[in-house]
Amino acid sequence: MDVLRSKITEVLYAVIPITGIVLLLHLTLSPLDSSLLIRFFIGDLFIIVGLAIFLFGVDIGITPIGQEMGKGIAKTNKVWMVVVAGLILGFFISIAEPDLHILAGQIEAVTSGMVSKLSIVVIVSIGIAALVSLGLVRIVFNVPLYKILFGLYFIILILALFTSPEFLAISFDASGATTGALTVPFILALALGVSVLKRDSKASEKDSFGLVAIASTGAIIAVMIMNIFSGADEISGSLSQVKTASNSIIGPFLQKAPIITGEVLLALLPILILFLVFQKFSFKMTKKTVRKILMGLLFTFVGLVLFLVGVNAGFMDVGSAVGYKIASLDHKAYVVIVAFVLGLVTILAEPAVHVLTHQIEDVTSGYVKRTVVMATLALGVGLAIALSMLRILIPELQLWHYLLPGYAISLAMSYFAPKLFVGIAFDSGGVASGPMTATFILAFVQGAAEAIEGANVLVDGFGMIAMVAMTPIIALQILGFVFKLKSKKGGLEKHAG
Repeated sequence: MDVLRSKITEVLYAVIPITGIVLLLHLTLSPLDSSLLIRFFIGDLFIIVGLAIFLFGVDIGITPIGQEMGKGIAKTNKVWMVVVAGLILGFFISIAEPDLHILAGQIEAVTSGMVSKLSIVVIVSIGIAALVSLGLVRIVFNVPLYKILFGLYFIILILALFTSPEFLAISFDASGATTGALTVPFILALALGVSVLKRDSKASEKDSFGLVAIASTGAIIAVMIMNIFSGADEISGSLSQVKTASNSIIGPFLQKAPIITGEVLLALLPILILFLVFQKFSFKMTKKTVRKILMGLLFTFVGLVLFLVGVNAGFMDVGSAVGYKIASLDHKAYVVIVAFVLGLVTILAEPAVHVLTHQIEDVTSGYVKRTVVMATLALGVGLAIALSMLRILIPELQLWHYLLPGYAISLAMSYFAPKLFVGIAFDSGGVASGPMTATFILAFVQGAAEAIEGANVLVDGFGMIAMVAMTPIIALQILGFVFKLKSKKGGLEKHAG
């Protein structure tokens, strides 16, 4: 229970800044209805308890499963087995990700059913499966990460020339949404399980990162190919945003709870089935270990339900209301500054960010402090939201004006940054755009877009997740350069090669 208590304390420190910002805005720039504010505080409580239980569950349930599966695959010493396992695990992990279902549902609503939720979920999951497989093969053959990423992003650049602007935004958003609270810890553990058995410990350390980065490009490529071959040049339709003036406080929680419970159950079921199959034929763990892992899965389930209910019933409406009210003010600089600050603090409450930063600290034996990585990520995400807000304010600015130079810089830096940091940076890009960011921040941006004349809520809403996924890549590679300069002897050479 001491571990759970420490998780609650950690999450408490993460959520307090967001609560403080919202309270400050309520008292100054954007006063909120009392019922909305009370719901926000109840949502806070759900998030604190839920996130702590979730992180505890991941530690004793999801991570051990991923690591054991990784080791089981590596022990076969057969490349075809690594490829097949990568395809199967990648598909089931992705198809179970709640974030992907949320985004796919949004796309279906926006396009009035022209692009179905099922087609997006399946197409993206196929893309993820193919690239998880490629990523595991890369670890086995020691192929440098930056070479793989350069090749993949070159393919994306070529495909982007033939992809419609709307699908360009959706494809990058799908990439961010796929690397969510469940997918990330599993993929990270899978990579660590495969890489830890290699004799070269330095190569093993570097190779344990990068699989999330490679996997997330699969979503981009899959959606782009779907767009090119479907011949749908433009998304038509509109999002029916029904604004309820309900003053109900408990109502939204009761309404969201069963829907989210079903989604999380769907998310965890394939992982549970895969674990039981592997346990029967491969793992042969003791009954005590199996019980501990099953208990971990239960904690993960309960925690994720509480967390997502808190976000959806308490946070999203407040995000939308705050965005609308601040964007309605005469001085538009306010909305950019608030966007930056919100991006800065919201990242602290992302579940997958906590999982990744802890793993970075463990893998580098505490050399790369999680607090430093967290601060760098927060700056990167804050900048991403601020730039997204500028795109709404300035109609001439388009998404590719950011993404093209951004990814060009990211890939160029990957040739010179310490290789350990390249993997960490590209993984962090996917991790930053998790359920917290994709709900609260998306609501804030859409609320602002609704208030700003000439802005399109749908076009400007999509693409924001893509920005959040890109900026941490640059920020963390810059951090890598700083570490390189600060430790020319000993330290970083030992860890980063």
